[in-house]
Amino acid sequence: MATNGTLTWLGHAAFRVDSPGGKRLYIDPFLTGNPTCPEPEREPERIDAIFITHGHADHTGDTVRLAQSFGCPVVAPVEVRGWLERLGVETEGGHDPNKGGTVELDGIRVTLTHAQHSSSANDGTYLGEPCGLVFELENGFKIYFAGDTNVFGDMALIARIYAPDVAVLPIGGHYTMGPGEAAVALELLGVKRCVPSHYGTFPVLSGTPDMLRELAPGVQVEAPEPGGSVEL
Repeated sequence: MATNGTLTWLGHAAFRVDSPGGKRLYIDPFLTGNPTCPEPEREPERIDAIFITHGHADHTGDTVRLAQSFGCPVVAPVEVRGWLERLGVETEGGHDPNKGGTVELDGIRVTLTHAQHSSSANDGTYLGEPCGLVFELENGFKIYFAGDTNVFGDMALIARIYAPDVAVLPIGGHYTMGPGEAAVALELLGVKRCVPSHYGTFPVLSGTPDMLRELAPGVQVEAPEPGGSVEL
């Protein structure tokens, strides 16, 4: 039977996608400093590419170490990509898009979208604007990673232009939208499947999948434990 691959939650906003073509993709790989990332997941077996939504440390995470270890491409918004290069990540031509830009790697396309948040390094270095990521996998299946964001009306444009099959949305609150805003985001996006993220890592991130389920009864909210996977 054909498969769309799997999506594995690594805690917080870190994810691994195993694509239908056998590629292993890491999104916002905050692993070793992530208190909810299972110990076996902190040292990946292989990585084919890394993708970053914005420059906060709980999203860039282990990017430099992993990119140097695996020699894999890193796709990130242009300012973040330049900062990573200064930290020792090798320059890769065309892997530094901005919003609306698309990068293709081995049959997988990723497009940067708007996100409503901020983006900087721990020392205050400005790292451009935050982004969401829309992946189109080898078989055409689409996943929207909203990144850190509040709900915004132009999520309706993301629905119109990209028509994602699954949305990965932050729900913890405080630094991002909570379940109430995420429920409205799901209306704007028109998706019927959601994987929540950016909750439960720290006490201040108090939103829960059950709260979202109550507010978005027409959506299948799939919430694995850290280290768990969902079939796409």
